[in-house]
Amino acid sequence: MTLRSMLRALLAALLLVGLPSAATTMLRLGITELSQTADTVVHGTVRRVESRWSGDRRRILTDVEIEVTEALKGKPGSTVLLIQAGGRVGDIGQIAHGSASFTQGEEVVVFLDRRGASAFQLTGMAQGKYQVRHAADTRSALAVPENTQDVLLLDPDTRQPTASTQRTLTLQELKAAIRTALQQPAQEKAQ
Repeated sequence: MTLRSMLRALLAALLLVGLPSAATTMLRLGITELSQTADTVVHGTVRRVESRWSGDRRRILTDVEIEVTEALKGKPGSTVLLIQAGGRVGDIGQIAHGSASFTQGEEVVVFLDRRGASAFQLTGMAQGKYQVRHAADTRSALAVPENTQDVLLLDPDTRQPTASTQRTLTLQELKAAIRTALQQPAQEKAQ
């Protein structure tokens, strides 16, 4: 190896170390925007989470089947199939920053965009998922927004970096906020 090629290799390594890690950038969405732009909003239980190769075998996709307890918007049927990028097949994994994580048996409220005839994707990626957690007395439940720390959120008006406005609510408060948002005139979709 020549001195010149060693210097090039060292320079390339230094550049890679000095670059910030990649992140997903998207507009911040609140409950009103999520509710109004989603095709379907459901409260349900995750029945199946399964990762698989895409048809061209270049990407890993994860199928999440959710049994619908209540349709808050749309007419989704008794189950919905949510497909999102990323997952693990055997020893190979792919990460899609900004995606939500799901576990079998988990209770959720999800905001969904139609993706083909029988499948959906999350509206606003991880912003479109709330996990339902029941208190020890099982009479009260909290709706906890998915963590969006690996996402750069932009204010929809100023396009400047901002923090998420989502916060933990009671399940009843979340459902009431969704119903209120659906009664308001629809806001224009951000471009």
